[in-house]
Amino acid sequence: MAQITHFVGLDVHARQTHAGVLDCGTGELCRRRLVGDPLVAIPFLERLGPGTCAVYEAGPTGFGLARAAAGRSLDIRVCAPGLIRRKPSDRVKTDARDAERLARWLAAGELSFVRVPTVDEEHVRDLVRAREDLRGDLNRARQRLSHFLRRRGLRFQGPGSNWTQAHRDWLRGLGFDDRASKVTFVDYLAAVNAISQRRDTVDAALCELAPESPWAETIGRLRCFRGIDTLAAVGLCAEIGDFARFGHPRQLAAFLGLVPSERTSDEKRRLGSITKAGPKHSRRLLVEAAKHSWRRPRISEELRRRQKDQDPRVCAVAWRSQMRLRRQWTRLTADRGKHVNVATVACARELATFVWEAATLA
Repeated sequence: MAQITHFVGLDVHARQTHAGVLDCGTGELCRRRLVGDPLVAIPFLERLGPGTCAVYEAGPTGFGLARAAAGRSLDIRVCAPGLIRRKPSDRVKTDARDAERLARWLAAGELSFVRVPTVDEEHVRDLVRAREDLRGDLNRARQRLSHFLRRRGLRFQGPGSNWTQAHRDWLRGLGFDDRASKVTFVDYLAAVNAISQRRDTVDAALCELAPESPWAETIGRLRCFRGIDTLAAVGLCAEIGDFARFGHPRQLAAFLGLVPSERTSDEKRRLGSITKAGPKHSRRLLVEAAKHSWRRPRISEELRRRQKDQDPRVCAVAWRSQMRLRRQWTRLTADRGKHVNVATVACARELATFVWEAATLA
């Protein structure tokens, strides 16, 4: 940053932007208020001249400003808001003060920047997140219906578990004597069916878009792992992006929040639960895939079909992953008596390292 003349912090909103400008020559820190959409910051930065470095927080305004600035040869970076230091005693928060704080942290080199995805990558990622929202909506709709039936003393006795075809047939055969219960039941059931249909539509779209997405090759590699099919592979690629930007698999595990928290002082070292940093969607996908760790390593017909025409080195990594996760699961549960959830999360961290290796094979 020796050639930088101005450090600029931008607090970007839909209708106005506050800028905090730190002049490296004089040390002066001044404020500016820019009225308009986020792109109004580009002419302002151009007037400051070459050697200007700006930053704004990732948020609902998206990455349009960073992409437009890159097209104009401007240095605008996007930082992770969750990693910005804040004083516990600071009780005053305004847009202007936030912009000044960003400028100071940028000059000090204390900000963590995020990768700006391409337009195509962001489009697919939005669809992946829409699918994740539908999953949450469906779970809540199902809970409402289940709680309603429980209050009426109705419970599905099998065969099978809830939300199987047998359970759906049982729901369609239910009837109520009073009108209030009838309307309530029909409304809850219709919500479940509607969201299920919307989810299936999005699932089909993601499967169709996977071969045309920017991560088509990586998706094919991830599908070689047991427990990771098309939807999970697309979700991981959409949230992680370029796997090669992580120089070591430990960095990917830390990004996904699968590493234990730590409190170390003097000679005392205490490890706690995982940090849960980063995208929770990707973390959940890996944890669900790791639930297969207790199974005996094998190549099923479905997995063999997914591995067809793939790089043999990737298939070898996937097989080593099965062997390693099974040993890890046995060691944690049988030998050390760990809870199955603890063992699953530990295996998810191991799985992340194998996924990184497969995705970064040259």
